[in-house]
Amino acid sequence: MSSPSVVCDPLYLILGDEELLVERALWEAVGAARAADPETELRRIKVSELTPPELDELLSPSLFAEGRVVALEAAQDAGKEIAGAILSHARQPADGVVLVIVHSGGGRGKNAKELPSALRKLNARVTECNKITKGPQREAFVKDEVRRAGGRIDAAGVGALIETVGFDLRELSSAASQLVADTGGKIDESEVRRYHRGRAEVTGFVVAEKAVTGDLAGALEALRWALQLGVAHVLIADALADSVRTIGRVAAYGRGDPFRLAGDLGMPAWKVKKAQAQARGWSSATVAEALRAVAVLNADVKGMAADADHALERTVLRLVELHSSRN
Repeated sequence: MSSPSVVCDPLYLILGDEELLVERALWEAVGAARAADPETELRRIKVSELTPPELDELLSPSLFAEGRVVALEAAQDAGKEIAGAILSHARQPADGVVLVIVHSGGGRGKNAKELPSALRKLNARVTECNKITKGPQREAFVKDEVRRAGGRIDAAGVGALIETVGFDLRELSSAASQLVADTGGKIDESEVRRYHRGRAEVTGFVVAEKAVTGDLAGALEALRWALQLGVAHVLIADALADSVRTIGRVAAYGRGDPFRLAGDLGMPAWKVKKAQAQARGWSSATVAEALRAVAVLNADVKGMAADADHALERTVLRLVELHSSRN
């Protein structure tokens, strides 16, 4: 049964190529349409698979007034004719039809590239779904996911969750929801570590943290567990390189207020504070040597070394040695 008091937008533009966010935005549009008419159906099709006459048929009003959401995906691939047809329908949406255009933001041709701008001018409801590639964006995503699930998480908890789970947004979202359910909603670093203990002990970040603090036994044990359980060589190498680079960047700024330095360095205050503590075991000369070691390791784990396991162990030993020789 429809709800005439609920009115949904007839035109949506989902702009970007972060798959989880795109999918979520699409289902939010469907949810809004179904709030007005629970019988609304969803039809999804790639723009490259359509001709203008087929689009006309897809978007024509239903004889029985059935609600319909039509999602035109990969609109960045639209040619001149289909782009023109999309805009024609967008200017005069048919009754009962909600049109959703999913566009990566790029485009092969002029018409495809200009579609988002034209749809904005037609007052499309726009949802930005750009790729999340930077640390602060990823941290904001985790905070939002916890908030969506009804919980709260502090900065150290966010950092621990990313270290533990990794960068995949679907896994981060799932982990955030599970933590809220399991903890009652208040999440800090200790809660993250407790619920993800097994995985946290074998990530590249843990190997790196032990190596750059001079914990030889702990670093080698963590490395062997990581390799035994199948953590990719390149992920461990990346974590080692990230830790060394972070120490070098933070050390160059001295021992200032981590909250002030966070803005200058483009990283969260908790990470600055941790790196400041780690930097006490390093000098500019040993950091430079460590940077050379992790650069060699990067090539080794990508095929240059005959034995990637040995290359990782050799680099961990070198980092511990450099930490011990800081004076």
